[in-house]
Amino acid sequence: MRMLKTFSVAPLLPNRLKRLQELAHNLWWCWNSNAIDLFRRLDSELWEQTNHNPVSLIGNIEQSKLKAASEDAGFCTHMDRVLDDFDEYMTEPRWFQKNHGEGFKTAGGDPVTMAYFCAEFGLTDCLPIYSGGLGILAGDHLKSASDLGLPFAAIGLLYSQGYFRQYLNADGWQQEAYPDYDYSITPIQPYLREDGTILTIELEYPDRTIFVQVWKVDVGRIKLYLLDTNLPANNPVDRDLTSRLYGGDLEMRIKQEYLIGIGGLRVLKELNLCPATCHMNEGHSAFMPLERIRMLMDERGLSFDEAKEATVPSNIFTTHTPVPAGNDIFPAAMIDKYFANYYPKLGLSRKKFLALGRQNPNDENEPFSMTVLALNLAGFRNGVSKLHGEVSRNMWQNVWPDVPVDEIPIRHITNGIHTASWISKDMVELLDRYLGHQWITNPANQDIWKRVHAIPDAELWRTHERRRERFVAFTRTRLRQQLIKRGATKTEIQQSEEVLDPEALTIGFARRFATYKRGTLLMRDVERLSKLLNDTKRPVQLIFAGKAHPRDAAGKDLIRQIIHISRREDLRRKIVFLEDYNINVARYMVQGVDVWLNTPRRPMEASGTSGMKVACNGGLNMSILDGWWVEGYDAELGNGWAIGRGEIYEDQQYQDQVETQAIYDILEKEVIPFFYDRGPDGLPRKWIERMKNSLASLSPVFSTHRMVRDYATNAYVPASQWLTKMMNDDCTHAIELAKWKQKVHGTWPAIRVESVNQDSPDKLTVGNDVKVKTSIRLEDLKPDDVEVQLYAGRIDSHGQLKQTEVINMDCVHSNSHVHQFEGTIPCDSTGIHGYGVRILPKHDNLPSQYEPGLILWA
Repeated sequence: MRMLKTFSVAPLLPNRLKRLQELAHNLWWCWNSNAIDLFRRLDSELWEQTNHNPVSLIGNIEQSKLKAASEDAGFCTHMDRVLDDFDEYMTEPRWFQKNHGEGFKTAGGDPVTMAYFCAEFGLTDCLPIYSGGLGILAGDHLKSASDLGLPFAAIGLLYSQGYFRQYLNADGWQQEAYPDYDYSITPIQPYLREDGTILTIELEYPDRTIFVQVWKVDVGRIKLYLLDTNLPANNPVDRDLTSRLYGGDLEMRIKQEYLIGIGGLRVLKELNLCPATCHMNEGHSAFMPLERIRMLMDERGLSFDEAKEATVPSNIFTTHTPVPAGNDIFPAAMIDKYFANYYPKLGLSRKKFLALGRQNPNDENEPFSMTVLALNLAGFRNGVSKLHGEVSRNMWQNVWPDVPVDEIPIRHITNGIHTASWISKDMVELLDRYLGHQWITNPANQDIWKRVHAIPDAELWRTHERRRERFVAFTRTRLRQQLIKRGATKTEIQQSEEVLDPEALTIGFARRFATYKRGTLLMRDVERLSKLLNDTKRPVQLIFAGKAHPRDAAGKDLIRQIIHISRREDLRRKIVFLEDYNINVARYMVQGVDVWLNTPRRPMEASGTSGMKVACNGGLNMSILDGWWVEGYDAELGNGWAIGRGEIYEDQQYQDQVETQAIYDILEKEVIPFFYDRGPDGLPRKWIERMKNSLASLSPVFSTHRMVRDYATNAYVPASQWLTKMMNDDCTHAIELAKWKQKVHGTWPAIRVESVNQDSPDKLTVGNDVKVKTSIRLEDLKPDDVEVQLYAGRIDSHGQLKQTEVINMDCVHSNSHVHQFEGTIPCDSTGIHGYGVRILPKHDNLPSQYEPGLILWA
């Protein structure tokens, strides 16, 4: 039947409850338990049925219940208290205003914006626009940015079918379902112009223009803008562009990344937001810096090089992928298809454009890498843990040829979690009593968390036991639902009520089922595992969850193996796999497990954050020393367990065997005895001591409040200051720098080191100095245009420099094109030492001496 017209129906709220609509549309409620309780109080059953969606709840609740609530003095008092907290949150000065606000304004006095681009955002249960860790981190980033008061705006895509819903067939093989979501009854709203019309933009694709609608999500004090092509004005192919997250083929991926990078920046311009910093969270939005350059070229009449100098230093890029295969690459022909008309807008030849995404700009056969593009067009680059920073410097050293690996300009800012979003209400109440409310307003304050040790052991333990009991109850209910959907027998369904023991040691494992995460490592010796789990005096149980990528057959097979093992008669009450892992399942798991197991193949886990969520709830981590756990684990303190010592073996089968045995040994010798060693009062004192050590040492450090402060202090604020400097006086500094670079690049092939002389003998004693002189031919460059350096250190067994230091040399004499430099190396320690001499470009406006890509070694 042909539809003639559409219309919308809004809920009818009594006047006393009008502001519930405003509260429902701001995700502030999702990390404030009093606000959640307020909505649940309206209709607890409907709250669960709507997947914790207050907009849907208000739209579907019986009018009689709304009327009754408006006349209920207790409910209204509760609502007023929540709204007072909300109003104070939205208006009071936060950390950023107090520390950076005065110096972070435009000439007109308005706060400049920090823009954050990401392909997915995991914010709350009822907004399924995320797939896993990257999205959850992005959601937590936004929440902490709001809590800290950053002038933030975020850009993403609105996926009409989300990622996918997971269910398992009778054999345990993962199946995928893609339901269509109705976002009109969620906390997402179309962005309206001042005249009341919905904001749309036009975006040029090959041979056609597509229309993009803009939606907004209020996340506390900030806004997330979501781009959507599912519009009647577009053809069916283009409407599907925003249907699925990480779905479709390579061409679908480049179209989505064009949309988020280029379309996203155009949306910000349409909103009159001119970001001072642009943060690319992973490489999916790496086309954004190109559009930023193009816009400035059009606005100021600059060349590509001049606009690049003005904008690139204020771009931030965070890489999350520690393996080359996980980074998006496109063949040159596909880049041509989508950017052939874009090349001339930038004033670039095809070769120069493609070079921006290649590690070797001269290799015509190298595909175009989004990560390389982001690395080349960002002023600040970082991995997401200390170890991942090291891995990233090794992975991408070819982008900066001849630069020593430890000097590759990729830093690290370790991930964190938004504590208020993941900590249980029971733990909140306990911490409020003994830490005061400051732990939630300032969760990165380590002194506050030290008060954890003052919590009575009995109170902490009982609080944790309640969460484990609820988790077991939740798991039984969900397992029953899974079996009914799967068409299981009546006997199997009845047996689901017998699984698990609410008092047994509970180990959780939940993450994406990629092979390197080794989800079945614990099951390599099933008989030994069965003996552990079925000890009648000290029982243990395992709960798994997680999705494999739809095209990852090996990952799906890991899930199938777990299902088959869990069906053994001796294990069916001890092992459960929870289908369709999502935020709600994760919340129950991280709040209820005793031990969180993490078994990635080192060093392939960039960071991981699920274990951080467990820590703030009193659970303990047992993990391979990879990602964040390298920094979090403290053997002397005793705040969890490390599997191995960070060894990496060439034989992966052997490594799996060694680490499997290590897991069993730790469980048998420490974890299980600590958990079941109870005193007369029934308390596991050694276990509780570790719980407190974990809470006090990990919770304040692995927080997105600490993480976002690190980004603000080390990246956002310096980047915005750099942009202001480069944009002042009609971009004079950027224009001058571009000309200087052109001169340096033209002269660099001709410069050379003519001689290096050492005034000191080769054998010295501690306390002496090595004096080095070098003659440098600079041709048309001046000594002030370069930095001549000594690169000195100890010599290792392979003849390589280690423990290096960089010593700048001074120009002491000039004669036409040849200049003499001198430097001194102090002899502070014994052993075999060495040095090299190198030349780098130098300019006051260079954000990094490595940025021009020029370095000459003697």
